[in-house]
Amino acid sequence: MDKTLIRGGNALNGRIAISGAKNAALPLMAASLLTEAPLVLTNMPRLADINTMSDLLIGHGVKVGLESQPGGMGRQVTLQAAGVSDPLAPYDVVRKMRASILVLGPLLARGGKAVVSLPGGCAIGTRPIDLHLKAMQALGADIELDSGYVHASAPSGLTGGVITFPFVTVGGTENALMAAALARGTSRIENAAMEPEITDLAHCLTRMGAKISGIGTSKLTIHGVPELHGAAHSVLPDRIETGSYIAAAAITGGQLELTGTRLDILGQVIERFEAAGVILDETGDVLHVSTRHARPLPVQIKTAPFPAFATDMQAQFMAMMSVATGTSTIAETVFENRFMHVPELARMGARIKVNGGIAIVDGRENLIGAPVMATDLRASMSLVLAGLAAQGETEINRVYHLDRGYERLEEKLQTLGADIERVSA
Repeated sequence: MDKTLIRGGNALNGRIAISGAKNAALPLMAASLLTEAPLVLTNMPRLADINTMSDLLIGHGVKVGLESQPGGMGRQVTLQAAGVSDPLAPYDVVRKMRASILVLGPLLARGGKAVVSLPGGCAIGTRPIDLHLKAMQALGADIELDSGYVHASAPSGLTGGVITFPFVTVGGTENALMAAALARGTSRIENAAMEPEITDLAHCLTRMGAKISGIGTSKLTIHGVPELHGAAHSVLPDRIETGSYIAAAAITGGQLELTGTRLDILGQVIERFEAAGVILDETGDVLHVSTRHARPLPVQIKTAPFPAFATDMQAQFMAMMSVATGTSTIAETVFENRFMHVPELARMGARIKVNGGIAIVDGRENLIGAPVMATDLRASMSLVLAGLAAQGETEINRVYHLDRGYERLEEKLQTLGADIERVSA
């Protein structure tokens, strides 16, 4: 099993390209099941989760064609589901990635049947799929659970309905949106997630012929159409990768130029970076990142659905605040188990106390390199950031988590001056 070695202390400087968003690419790939015509997706990141979704779709009968794009950082993916040969999403594939549940809505809408294993993914909370299932029931589907599988059927097709989510669910909104696109009649989604990835999916579906209003708001109206057609769509930039590299500049006192991204997808994360002393300047297609101080200033954050502070940036901010000039408070309200990186950061000398869903971080001048273990995708990045700032060598184990969400991480960081390498254990 590979591990990553980091010898910290280098300020990061230079220019890198931000990849397409994994969390946008996965539902877009699932949307290919909604039409027999080709769906061409560009700016696709090279990630393990993309490969997993490709394997899942191939099992459903989708033809998947991959081509490299200029520069070698992204790919063009052509998906064509001329016929859905198998409605089964098996455990062996689904257990690797929670986003596999996103085939549920498209399979139901297109063929009237889906058999999907209960999903896996990062162990950061219970994240039940009951809201996905209730959304499908609101559109007329029959749902049964048997031996770890969801058996969903709508032999006469889905019908328009009102879906009211009791709390915001990104995946639930995506599944409902895709299913409603082919349902007979009009559907409404109340309390829909407003993340940029939802907007990106809605725009792609619109290009495919879907009729959607309210895009970008918490109330979506979908007028179902008999069929969708093919389209070409560029995946939006990865806001979490963008934020992670901003944090890398902040924690090392460096200056970066990030291309292929933009500020408007970051939401409240921008305010918290600026409060920490980070300077963000968007000029054309380049985001300039620099710092006002040698060490970040302490901040208070509270995670919540977009446009509030993203839970996927919480671990990275905790690493930053570990070397801040004072005491920070971090409140996690989205996932109950998302402080699993705290003991690993503590091994590097971070001073963090956790009380329920609140972490108090007392910044110190230096962290110390140590052997640590990644527990999930974003926790992995927090350890990388800590390692970049620490004295001595940091050894990060279980780095396969990073491959799920960060394209060519070591290579990009090396380009910026980091002393980092991946080695076989």
